[in-house]
Amino acid sequence: MPDSQPIAVVTTGGTIDKVYFDDLSQYEVGETVIGDLLKTARVTQPFEIIAFSQKDSLHFSDADRAALVERVQGLDANRVVITHGTDTMTVTAEAMAGIAGQTIVLVGALAPARFKESDASFNLGMAFATAQAAAPGIYITMNGTVFNALEVVKDRSQNAFVPNG
Repeated sequence: MPDSQPIAVVTTGGTIDKVYFDDLSQYEVGETVIGDLLKTARVTQPFEIIAFSQKDSLHFSDADRAALVERVQGLDANRVVITHGTDTMTVTAEAMAGIAGQTIVLVGALAPARFKESDASFNLGMAFATAQAAAPGIYITMNGTVFNALEVVKDRSQNAFVPNG
C-alpha cells in the first residue's frame, strides 16, 4: 500500500508540542518534535513536515481554521496528518469537512510528546497509518481508535475521545 508520495504532516501546536518551563510553572507550545518522533519510529514512508502554527488549540481562531483549510487544500499531497490540540480538534475537523479527495487525519496528545509517559508517539503512529490506509475523508486518531472526525467528542471526564452518537 505504500507509495512514493510524501504524507504532509502539518503542525499547528497543541499539547503534543508543549514544553514545561520550571521557572514559569506553566506549559507553552515549543518547537515541534514530530520529525523526531517519526525518525525515532524509523518511519520509511516519505513525509514532509509543514509548520503552520504553534498555538494551544484554545487560542486557535476561526481565521486560523480558515487559513489551515486553505493551506491543506493547496497541498499537492492527498494524505495529510495534522497535529492539533485536543480541546478544539473537533471544531477544526468540522471546518475541514468540505475538503474532498484528501485523507486528512487530525491527531494530538493528552500529555506532551517530550514526557516519557505521553500518548503522543502512539497517537501519531496511528494517524500516520490511517493516512496511508483510509479512504479520503476526515479522521481523528486518539486513544487507540480511528474516529470519523465528525462523529466524535472529547469527554473531559474520561480524558478521552468518544463517539458522539
